[in-house]
Amino acid sequence: MSTGQNHEGRRFLRTTGQHAAIEADTLIDGAYIMRIGDAEQSHVNLAHPAEIFYEYLRRIGNVVDLLAPGGQAITALHLGAGALTLARYIEATRPGSEQHAVELERELLDFVLQKLPMPDGTRLETHIGDARETLAGLPAELTFDVVILDIFSGPEAPAHIACQEFYEEAAARLRPDGVLIVNVGDEAALTLVRSQAAAMRRAMPDVAAFAEAGMFAGRYPGNIILVGTRRPWPAEWTAELLARGPHPAAVLSGVELDRLSG
Repeated sequence: MSTGQNHEGRRFLRTTGQHAAIEADTLIDGAYIMRIGDAEQSHVNLAHPAEIFYEYLRRIGNVVDLLAPGGQAITALHLGAGALTLARYIEATRPGSEQHAVELERELLDFVLQKLPMPDGTRLETHIGDARETLAGLPAELTFDVVILDIFSGPEAPAHIACQEFYEEAAARLRPDGVLIVNVGDEAALTLVRSQAAAMRRAMPDVAAFAEAGMFAGRYPGNIILVGTRRPWPAEWTAELLARGPHPAAVLSGVELDRLSG
């Protein structure tokens, strides 16, 4: 955190025609909220980056925690950068990790890095462009312990990303024990969640879904985390994720996932 820096500000985003704003969180010292238009999009705690405010991001962080022993550096690819909350989390919990972040909106990424800079020594390479095109353009030898896709925010998802072929391309970039994590924001009917779970299951050896327990009943909108693995889903991961929460939590895998993906 830069002492004395003004972290608040506004920036016009030419790609979407909206304004992004970063404001101090009046309830948490050292934390900031980023809004795009009228929607709260990201929450960053510069003072304590290992503390994640959003429930769905906390769940993703809990999955990342299972990838390697605590503190061990990993390689991570973020498709959809936002305010880099998860990149900050990985740097705080696994210092020295090699990370790449892809963002379609150049002004947004520049704004975030100017107002909410990453800690000194962070190994983060940023890329401006479409997630699928940028993934294809990365050096062939570059592989990851985790690829995190956080682009879907409703049923109208980009068709060239919300498909089996994209998941196959992302899975090909994973190391043998690597995972693909996809955050799916959806309406109560869970139409997008169902289609993406099915597409991931066709593209990867195993898939699990992780969310607040009530989400799977399809009674209200929210976020469900899909996790694809290159090996059978470890039963101990289910136990760990249920224990870590946030509570109440549910993990669906194997035949339990059938009712979601068909």
